[in-house]
Formats: sequence, C-alpha cells, structure tokens
Amino acid sequence: MVQEILRSLAAPIRGIARPVSGLHQAAYLLAILTLASQVLSLVRDRLFAHAFGASETLDLYYAAFKIPDLVFALVASLVSAYVIIPLIANTNTKESRETLSHAASFLLFAGGLVSAVLAVFAPQLAFALFPSFEHSAQADTFVLLVRILLVQPLLLGVSGVLTSVTQVKRRFILFALSPVLYNLGIIAGVVFLYPMYGLIGIGYGVVIGALLHLLIHVPVVLASGLFPRLVIPSPRIIGGIIAHSLPRSLALSMTSVIALVLATLAATVGKGAVSVFSFAANLAAVPLSLIGASYATAAFPVLAEQAQERRSKEFGQTVSAAARHIIFWSSVVTVLTIVLRAHIVRFVLGTGAFDWSATRLTAAVLAILVVGLTSQGITLLCARAFYASKRSWNPFFIQLGDIGISIAVAWGLLKAAEAYPMLRYFMESLFRVSDVPNTGILFIAFGAALGQVLVSIVALATLRTVAPGVARSLTKPLFDGFGAAILGGAAAYGVLILMGNLAPLTTLLAVFTQGLLAGIVGFAVACGVLLLLENKELRDLWNSLSRFSSRALTPSGAATLDR
Repeated sequence: MVQEILRSLAAPIRGIARPVSGLHQAAYLLAILTLASQVLSLVRDRLFAHAFGASETLDLYYAAFKIPDLVFALVASLVSAYVIIPLIANTNTKESRETLSHAASFLLFAGGLVSAVLAVFAPQLAFALFPSFEHSAQADTFVLLVRILLVQPLLLGVSGVLTSVTQVKRRFILFALSPVLYNLGIIAGVVFLYPMYGLIGIGYGVVIGALLHLLIHVPVVLASGLFPRLVIPSPRIIGGIIAHSLPRSLALSMTSVIALVLATLAATVGKGAVSVFSFAANLAAVPLSLIGASYATAAFPVLAEQAQERRSKEFGQTVSAAARHIIFWSSVVTVLTIVLRAHIVRFVLGTGAFDWSATRLTAAVLAILVVGLTSQGITLLCARAFYASKRSWNPFFIQLGDIGISIAVAWGLLKAAEAYPMLRYFMESLFRVSDVPNTGILFIAFGAALGQVLVSIVALATLRTVAPGVARSLTKPLFDGFGAAILGGAAAYGVLILMGNLAPLTTLLAVFTQGLLAGIVGFAVACGVLLLLENKELRDLWNSLSRFSSRALTPSGAATLDR
C-alpha cells in the first residue's frame, strides 16, 4: 500500500529521470545541475554572512557539524553508493534488492544506535573538542544543535544507498538534484525557522534538507523494483558489504578527522576564525564539485562495469580521459580564482555583518585552498578507480598520509609563527592582511593545501597498479593547462588594473562587472593559448558541447565513452 502511494507520487519525477550516456555528456550535465546546487550553497553562505558575519555564533554552527560528519564517515559510508554500485551493477533484480534491503536496515540500526549514544554524551564530547565554546553564552544551544544534526547522517546514509540505483541507471539528473534540495532545506531554515527558533531553527532546516535529499531518489528506485525492505541485517550479506566498505569508510573518516582537527585548530586562533575557514572552504568546494566530483561521479559506473568485465585497456582510457579534463578545467579555475579572490568573496559574502577585514582574510584563505583544486579532483578520480577495481584499501592509506601531512604542517606552522614573528609577517605581507586579526588561519589553510597536493602525487603514483600509464599521459595536459592558465591569469589581472583606474568598486554591481569581465578575458586568453597548442581536451570540450543538446537527454541509448 505504501509503495503504491509512493509510485503515484513519484510519476511526475520519473518523467525527468532519463538516463544519460557518454562520459563527457554525463559530466557536463552533472556540472550544470551541480552548479544550481552550488549557487544555492553560495546563497546560503551569503545569508549566513549577512546575518552573523565571521562571529562566534557562526563558529558554533560550523563546529556542530563536525561530529555528525564523523558519524556519517564511520557508519553511513560503510554502505555507501560507491561500494554498492559494483555489487549491483551486474546482478538481477532480486539479488540487488536483497543487497539494498540489508544495507539500508544495517544503516538504520547501527547508525541509529551510534547517533543515540553520541546524543547522550554530546556535552562531554562537544566541549572536549571545542573547549573554548564551553563558557559561551550559547553553550546549551551548541549542544542541542549537535543532537539535532545527528539525525542528518542517518537520512543521508539511506539516501546514499538509494543513490546507488540512480547512478547504475545513469539517472544523473536526480543524483544532481539531491544537493539542490538539501541546500533549499537549509536556506528555508535560515529564512523561516531561524527567526522563530534561533540557531536551532537552522538545524531543523538541515534535517529537512537531508530528508528531501533522500526522497528525490525514491521514484527511480521504485520503478526499478529495488525499493529496500526493513529486515534483520544478515551477517553474511552485511559482512561482505562491510569487507568492501570498511577501507572507504576509514578513508572518508580520515577526511572528516582532518576537517574536525583543522576546525579545532581554527577555534584556537580567535573568534570568527572557524567561520572564515569554513566560508573559504565552501567557496573552494564549488569548482571541486563542478569539475572533479562531476567527472569522478560520471566515470565511476563506467569504471565499475569495465573493471567487472576486465576491460583493462578501456578502463585506463576512461581514467585518463577524465583526469585530463579535470586538469584542463581546474588549472584555469585555480589561477583565475587566485587573481579574482577578493572580487569573488566580496560578491558572494560582502553583505551585512560580514565586514572588510573578514572579506580580506577569507579571500586570502581561499587563494591558498584553491591551490589544491586540481589535486583534489585527481584524488577523487583515483579513489573511484581503486574502488571500481575493488582495491579499496589504497584510498585509505593515501588519506592516512593526508591527515598526517595536513595536521602536522598546520600545527607546526602555527607554532612556528608564534616562535618566529617574521614567518607571520611574511604570510601577512604576501596576502596583504597585515592589519587583519586572526591571520593564523592562513597557516591552517596552507597545511590543508599542501596535504592535498602531496596526496594527489601519491595517488597517481599508486594508480599504475590498476591503470598503468595514466600518470605519464597527464604530463603534457598539466603543463599545457597551467601554462595557459598563468597567461590567462596575467590577462585577467591586467583587466583588473585597467578597470580599477576607470571606476571605483563602491557597489556590488561594479564588483561583479569587473570580476566577470576580467574572468572572461582571462578564460578567453587561456583557451586561445590551448587552441594554439592544439590541445586535445579543448577539442573534446567543443565536440561534447556540440553533441550535448541532441544526445545528452535522449530517453535511451547505448552507453558510450568520449575520449
């Protein structure tokens, strides 16, 4: 009865849930739809900046997320889509539904137990991690917010199980709409619930967004006959899933641990430092989601099938094609973001309580973090290649190195800056923030970026075990991409100087116009250089875009690979 009601409600959504074939078409479609989500995330951050600025209140909100994120990494990721997809990619409906049912049930039982225990001990755990918040006037609100947000990993975990179906069926539209709905829930919390319930209202918005993130996948899962049932988890089935999932769960937990420790370090820098770092990280995550995550997500089902069928040559070609395009886009975006960092931050966050000092410091942190953009995209892709090849421990050991490097460098630089003021003066002068408080956050950002760069090198070096020759194939695209990007960045900087002499940046429209024109000129120059170099990725981009309108949204068709 319940499933019949869900089917009737899901009919309108199934109309837009069409499969997409082709690596580049899928990646560009994901990027376009992901852009909508990222725009909403920027709107969300602008609302935060306007209402709170870089303040202790916003520090509490971002810090409260860290414990639920760790729960998701340790529990929900044990049955995530990236592990389930290879298990259901080539099995019949009965076996696939059984796998999904036991996975979802395990998540609800085990995750619910962990969340309940953490909710009981939330005060002790929260203040042990963030001791400076214990004496805050909002300490009780902080604890309650942590408890509310512990519901989120359960909802997103179940959503992750259902996502495995939408990705196998190549229904990337629904996959990309999930974070759109998630951000709409948070925005609703800020606009409608915060005035009534304070900071707790935003927590309610997060839970609503997570629920919408889950429900969007229901139509395809129902239509496929794979809607999971609540069962007693079988040790045999769950044991097999966990055996494959544990390395990824540990790898993801390393990422969450890094975020948690960096936030803890940021909290020691001063009030508002956690907010500044979080704002900059969110801005840097936009191009990562559009580029690295889109290509990694689009490539993963293809890689899973090729690995399952032992088509090693095509497997390597898929990885190489995705990596080259990640480099193509990321290199240009990295340089232009560094050049336009102040314009980006002023346009997105420069409102209300977010003052000029916070703008300058956030821009400096953004410039440091975006250096790791290409590296993060490559690492995401390498991880998908390892998971598709069922070598799930490789990403864990790579991330283990990341946590050591990032935390050690961040902590070491903070201590060195205290002992040697000249180091702090150098960093402040480099980014022109000598008169801004809390500049210690720059060293934390440097540690995070350095860890990402070194980890990507290790990931490429170890990738030869599943895709020999891929690393060597990326040398020319890397030099071409960053060479063209640097020239494009120089052109963009020239436009900034020229326009700065013509009109002052006194309005939001002036900031946007100057940044947009400089970005267009910089991107055009970079593409012109790549055109002269006869860059293959630029040709692939043009060919894919020319075919996108006629082929990307066709109702059916054989899966193809653009190389």
